[in-house]
Amino acid sequence: MTAYRATGVLAKDVADTTHADPEADEQRIARGLADGDETCLAAAYQRWGRLVQALAARALGDPREAEDITQQVFAAAWRGRANFRPERGSLPAWLVGITRRKIADTLAARTRRTQLMAALGTLLEHEGRRDEEHDRVLERLVVTEELSRLPRVQRDVLELAYFADLSQTQIADRTGMPLGTVKSHTRRGLQRMRHSLELAGVHAAR
Repeated sequence: MTAYRATGVLAKDVADTTHADPEADEQRIARGLADGDETCLAAAYQRWGRLVQALAARALGDPREAEDITQQVFAAAWRGRANFRPERGSLPAWLVGITRRKIADTLAARTRRTQLMAALGTLLEHEGRRDEEHDRVLERLVVTEELSRLPRVQRDVLELAYFADLSQTQIADRTGMPLGTVKSHTRRGLQRMRHSLELAGVHAAR
């Protein structure tokens, strides 16, 4: 067992602490633990380790975390043995109290991790939105710059399409131009803009 390795106690030493009278045995283990007897720590682990692990597993729903909690409980019991008073309460009740605190700490840590992940997700979402907004602003600036270089009619048609989000039929209705004319100006304007952007890309690459 891990507790045995931690205390350097052999199984035979633990067995020697176990007697026929469970109550007397519990008191002997409790007094020995309070006095700093490592064999009694190992005996306590052997006797109540499963109880501690079962409580942790039921509360946490995770066998691995329950194993970790069990180790933490007995380590805490050993470190805090000076605070244990056998005359004030039983050793298993004291161990259960430590277990409950460790479980509460683990659940609180889970909550903090969940909140942190939620906050991080929200932050990344906002960052993404800012990036998208930044990209949209840049795109708008580029389009506006290129539109300003077009002939007036082509610029008007494309501004209605791009900024007002109108269809070609709607643009024809609004401007009074034939639909074919709107399509022609749209096509020519886009061709001019594409050619201009391609030239800008070539110059930027240099």
